[in-house]
Formats: sequence, C-alpha cells, structure tokens
Amino acid sequence: MNSEPTPAGDSPFRSASEARDSAPQFVLPLVVRIERSAPPARTDALETSARAVLVFLSDERSVGEGEWAQAVRDWQDARIRKVVRRARGAEWRRAQELPGITVTGKSAEVRVFPPVPLDGWPKELAKLQVSGTDLDDPEPPVAPGPGEPVLWLNPDLDMSAGKAMAQTGHAAQLAWWELPDAERDAWRAAGFPLAVRTADPARWRALTESGLPLVRDAGFTEIAPGSCTVVADHPALRRTPGA
Repeated sequence: MNSEPTPAGDSPFRSASEARDSAPQFVLPLVVRIERSAPPARTDALETSARAVLVFLSDERSVGEGEWAQAVRDWQDARIRKVVRRARGAEWRRAQELPGITVTGKSAEVRVFPPVPLDGWPKELAKLQVSGTDLDDPEPPVAPGPGEPVLWLNPDLDMSAGKAMAQTGHAAQLAWWELPDAERDAWRAAGFPLAVRTADPARWRALTESGLPLVRDAGFTEIAPGSCTVVADHPALRRTPGA
C-alpha cells in the first residue's frame, strides 16, 4: 500500500481480514515521557502523539528516497500498527539516542521512531512498559479554536492514555492521507495544529456517518475488534453540511 488517500470504508485499521495481513508486519513505536513528579496532561499527550505521527510522515527522511522511506513503505503495506510505551529518567535519555523525532506539546513529550518488525524492537525500546500510561487532565480542555482540526474520540469507549494516543495517531494519519497536497502543505507549515476532544454522545453517530476519516480498531488490545474509536474532522475534508 502506498500513501494515497484511503477511503473511510477501507481503513487499514479495520478488523476484517485482507491481503495486507499476509505481508510482514511492522509497528510504529512511540514513546511518551512520563516522569513520576510531573506527568503530562492526558489531552496534551493525545494531541502531541497525533502531531508526532504527522511530523514523522511528512519528514523528508520518511518519503521518496529518504533513509526511513523503505521502512515506512513496508509498514504501510501491512497493518498500520502503532504501539505507545512510556519512559522516564534514564530510559527516556536512552530512547532519545535512537534515530527518531521528538515532538513537544504544552506538557507532553513524545518520540516517534521509524517502523520496526513486530517482533524486532530495539532493546532500548523493547524493555519499556506499555502499561502505566493512565493520565488525567488537571482541568477540562477548552473548546477547539475556529477552523481547528479536531480528532473526536468515541464517548462510549474507555481507553488508557497509551491506547488513545495510538488511536489519535491513526486518525491523524488517515486525515493526512486524504488531504490534497496544498492542504497538507498548509497544515505542515502551520505546525500541525489540532485538538483532541471527546464527542458529545448525541453527535458521535453523525460524525461516524459523515464521510470523515474514521478509525476502526483491529482489537489487538483493550477494546473489541471493529470498534470505532476516532473521527478525524479536518475542515478540508468535510463532505456534508454540519459534519
């Protein structure tokens, strides 16, 4: 699979078996810094994770003949898997020494690494924990700004922060694939502004039927296969009034 737009009904995150399941499987590792004394706010961690995926996908090393481009193509030819692990102190410093990109939010730091085989993580990352990413928001998130892209979370699902970070990364990636080149360039030039919010239950169904990019989780962890987790609401992708 290349990086052409992916229809909402043919998402590489959905649970149905397909040809890409027979390809060698890769994963995009993300590591969030969680220090005991100063953990990041949950929403900021989710937003920073999504931006990290966008920064990685648009980096010159990830496209064309870049040094990470073949790994990205191999990853995209299979299931689009992302795994978020946590690090602190010396663990975080060791992770920083590996090739990758660190993206900083208001309180969160997330480092994204080139895709690796599903069973071939670097030892510095393999020892990091997936659990323990339970984060909170000290204050309720403010309303998104006018025209700001929003990644809407399913209000009926209870996901750990790590799981939700992977899901918002998926949604950002689907939006990136579907955007025209000019809109991609504008989003990148602006620094990939976006918000992550939980949808109102009454609005969630309309969002899932709007034609906007929709993530259906494969169900490897935490939630049931086929669960709708996030809708990517970028203004340039709205196909119906009120979507």
